Amino acid sequence: MENKRVVVKVGTSTLTYENGKLNIRRIEALCKVLSDLQNAGHQIILVSSGAIGVGVGKLGLKKRPHDTAQKQAVAAVGQCELMFIYDKLFGEYNHTVAQVLLTRDVMMNDHTKQNVINTLQELMALDIIPVVNENDTVAIDELVGSNFGDNDTLSAIVADLAEADLLVILTDIDGLYDSDPRKNPEAKLIPIVTHIDERIREMAGGSGSNRGTGGMSTKVSAAVVANDAGIDCCVINGKDPSLLYDLLDGKPVGTRFIHEKQ
Repeated sequence: MENKRVVVKVGTSTLTYENGKLNIRRIEALCKVLSDLQNAGHQIILVSSGAIGVGVGKLGLKKRPHDTAQKQAVAAVGQCELMFIYDKLFGEYNHTVAQVLLTRDVMMNDHTKQNVINTLQELMALDIIPVVNENDTVAIDELVGSNFGDNDTLSAIVADLAEADLLVILTDIDGLYDSDPRKNPEAKLIPIVTHIDERIREMAGGSGSNRGTGGMSTKVSAAVVANDAGIDCCVINGKDPSLLYDLLDGKPVGTRFIHEKQ
């Protein structure tokens, strides 16, 4: 089956409202679609941001903390809440999830990196959906901007480790545009990118939502990592998770970064 093993990355902006609280309708829809795709024979790995965002909402904070120790504490609360929600919602469709928290030092060591690969392979063999996140509670590097850098990059690394057939990044925009659609109503969506060069990087511009850490530029960087590993990367709007059906049915959705065949 084409695209049998699929890594799906969901960002904070997709999981939460502007006030930081969980978008229950959307996360329910996402879990339902991913469960159905798993039932259809795909192997799903979910890379989920949102620990800090959900923690902010859970604790009733007015805004994201800036202090590193506070971020770690909020992430600890939020990660617990996030996994509780995933466990509950996937459980409604008879699917088991497993939490996998990663840090860069784990990925830089061949032995521990192989352990991650073995764990992912075994979970998928058991028909369990791995839910992967950066370990924000102990890895301060991402919190201050220098670990995986963002979960977009992490999702591409996971796709490579898992030997995935496709990486899908869900975000709060339809894909890559030739200019910023928030500022230019004439901006045009680019459906296919066959080569990522400086022109494409310039189109990606800066960051998007103020609730996450990554914008379109980090998604293009993630696409580079995925493409280098021989994996196509699709960036689509996470507002409607059912678009994943269209995507896996081969219909044009969002922007597809196609790897260059060797």
